[in-house]
Amino acid sequence: MAHDRIHAREPTHDIDRWTEGTIEAVEERDGHWVVHARNDTNESVELVVTLAIRDLFLSRLDIEDGASPVGERFWYRKKGG
Repeated sequence: MAHDRIHAREPTHDIDRWTEGTIEAVEERDGHWVVHARNDTNESVELVVTLAIRDLFLSRLDIEDGASPVGERFWYRKKGG
């Protein structure tokens, strides 16, 4: 499975290859973390990452431990199918 890429902070490399979005919902599915988001052109996207990436991503957001990331801005690159 090709996993998508997500960043909690604005990337400093290959900036034109990343899309900014807002998290609308998250869920765990088949041992992966699924992020449902919407980008600035109002397109809905579903991103799939490993649970290890989820943990790293959440640790870098400016939210309380255990708080929901829904509504947070982030950057992504769609790789999965």
